Amino acid sequence: MRMVLIAALVACSPSGTTAEHGDAPPGPDATAPDAADPSTACAGKTAQPVDSTWTVAVGSGNRTARVHVPASYDPMRPTPIVLNAHGRTSNATQQAWLSHMSQKADAEGFIVIYPESSTSPTSWNSGGGCCDPAAAQGVDDRGFIRALLDAAEAKLCVDPARVYATGLSNGGYLAHTLACDLDERIAAIGAVAGLLQLDTCAATRPMPVLLVHGTADTLVRYDWLPATVSYWKTKNGCATQSTTFSNGSASCVTHGGCTAGADVVVCTIQGGGHQWPGGETVPFLGSNTNDLVATDALWSFFLAHPR
Repeated sequence: MRMVLIAALVACSPSGTTAEHGDAPPGPDATAPDAADPSTACAGKTAQPVDSTWTVAVGSGNRTARVHVPASYDPMRPTPIVLNAHGRTSNATQQAWLSHMSQKADAEGFIVIYPESSTSPTSWNSGGGCCDPAAAQGVDDRGFIRALLDAAEAKLCVDPARVYATGLSNGGYLAHTLACDLDERIAAIGAVAGLLQLDTCAATRPMPVLLVHGTADTLVRYDWLPATVSYWKTKNGCATQSTTFSNGSASCVTHGGCTAGADVVVCTIQGGGHQWPGGETVPFLGSNTNDLVATDALWSFFLAHPR
């Protein structure tokens, strides 16, 4: 599995050219919102297998995704969903292995959906020319995610206020795209080594954003990150800035005082490469660390930012 991933996790540069791919940082103290009345929200829902592959129709074809439902899932209790997108040339199985998010879902009681790209090599059409071949082919990945969420709402007892998106590299780019184009369904996003690539963002409300990035990432360079941070800070009307986490090589800065509490948190890994901190290390893509566990940080942030 490790060697398969060496060539994986490819994203795009801000110019549109393709490039190869501790504790959670504190956020506002919050607990999950009270569940909706299950008698109406979840009528007719049934137990689901822990791991399954879903097929959904998109246009004239079919697309697939891996779905992990925790054993504790109650079909009468509205449950959060995290969409977790793989990088370019990677796949859903590798993203689950790399991020350890299914294990986190089991511990915390949320559902994870790992979408699968339809191109070869795998990629996501995340806007602004990123990333080929999906961008060149005009693949409707936004429509795919909408279809997945429709299927989730039909099959599962979903809490619509707690649907989140994250991903690594090109998958992180996709998370930004969903923040812009599906903001009526996505509560908050997180991107690991992923940037906002769209020329324009159609989001109509402030969007909470968590960014995790290594300073020594040679594929999605750290000096490309400020433009993405600046965009979301301005979009969300953030007025304050403070360091809210520090542990070894990892530190997080929270841009707060934002409209509707839509914080923008930037977690920096000094010397970090093109990796998922706290997850499996991909050989030859730079240094990884456990000073920040990205999956833990993401869930903490998501939990604090329902829609």
